[in-house]
Amino acid sequence: MNSENFSASEKIVSPSYVRQGLQARRTHEQLIHLLLEKGKCPEQGWDESTIELFLNELSIMDSNNFLGNCGVGEREGRIASRLVARRHYRLVHGIGRSGDIAAVQPKAAGSSLLNKLTNSVVLDIIKIAGVHSVSSCFVVPMATGMCLTLCFLALHQKRPKAKYIIWPRIDQKSCFKSMITAGFEPVVIENKLEGDELRTDLQAVEKKIEEIGAENILCIHSTTSCFAPRAPDRVEELAVLCAKNDIPHIVNNAYGVQSSKCMHLIQQGARVGRIDAFVQSLDKNFMVPVGGAIIAGFNDSFIQEISKTYPGRASASPSLDVLMTLLSLGSNGYKQLLKERKELHSYLASELKKLAESYGERVLETKNNPISLAISLKSFDGRQDKSVTQLGSMLFTRQVSGARVVPLGCSQTVSGYTFQGFMSHSNSYPCAYLNAASAIGIKKEDVDLFIKRLEKCFIAFNKEKV
Repeated sequence: MNSENFSASEKIVSPSYVRQGLQARRTHEQLIHLLLEKGKCPEQGWDESTIELFLNELSIMDSNNFLGNCGVGEREGRIASRLVARRHYRLVHGIGRSGDIAAVQPKAAGSSLLNKLTNSVVLDIIKIAGVHSVSSCFVVPMATGMCLTLCFLALHQKRPKAKYIIWPRIDQKSCFKSMITAGFEPVVIENKLEGDELRTDLQAVEKKIEEIGAENILCIHSTTSCFAPRAPDRVEELAVLCAKNDIPHIVNNAYGVQSSKCMHLIQQGARVGRIDAFVQSLDKNFMVPVGGAIIAGFNDSFIQEISKTYPGRASASPSLDVLMTLLSLGSNGYKQLLKERKELHSYLASELKKLAESYGERVLETKNNPISLAISLKSFDGRQDKSVTQLGSMLFTRQVSGARVVPLGCSQTVSGYTFQGFMSHSNSYPCAYLNAASAIGIKKEDVDLFIKRLEKCFIAFNKEKV
């Protein structure tokens, strides 16, 4: 209620009680005012009533919620199901306009404000997470792979003759298909084995640049977050190469926001060389439903060009989800989750080491991978591949999700390209292994239960062996 309605209320209820209610209302409104004024994630998380008050205020600014609105267009925000309307807080016009996903909609001031605020809050979080010099970002209602495709298509307008993308190999289908879908030819660079770890082969990248010609290369497509034993790419060195040869650089930072190391690589790469854009998933970094990602960069005009490449309006759901999440957590709450994740990575590593050693296995040395871990499965060497993959099935049936068993010598054809040793990021990795990751939101109980169930699987296999 506004001040006039509160004054009118004093004629019905004791003025002292009404003034107390007015003061409580102003507490909520002050939080909203600070968000609108500063455009940053609040330090302390909001309670649910403040978030819902804010979303309802935004909602009544959209034309479909105007009292007495008469809509005669083809897109009037009509919703048949009340459940659907409530699920979306009646914010149904989406974001952007037909020519620009970042544009303001005349019919939807509330949804447009939601979009602008979400991008501003997310930019603040990216800076807090470690990329301090990022200048612009926007939330896209597509997962990481399609957002990478969008970046490549935007680059194509600048480099129409370029047809190749140099890509240090990572065995994740959407990364590869993002380049194929955009119409480019991936140049796969095999990784170098350094100890247990797979690292970027910089010499091979340089050789390919000389061989193909910089003018024919759309970009280098590097990766930060990845499954061990692959390490994040040498982003700084690749950024220097890109700057030296005037080649754009797109970084797949899928779940890297949660890692200070991954974010530091991007920050340093932009400082010493060239990074045009980096892409990260909403669900992996902010614990929201799948279906959104963030495209960010250091040049406002290029990020705007990417946003204008998106055809048509877009769903506001990912923006709504991530804004609600960050308002409820606050920057302090998000930083606490990052701290807990890092601590649990060390705990997971130590517990895996104990278990592995007791069964003649070991945790692979992958010091440059800050999220994913791997333990060898050498005791399975000589058995059929199905014995290795059976371990993954046993874990899954015991309700362990996310663990990934990688046997030796698998091949996989993706969009016409055949990868040897698929899933291991290498043609010939020395041993089979099992992945586990310490990702944001993981709890100590998850680690303990995983170790307990994994040991039961090892015991079962050892009985079969005898």
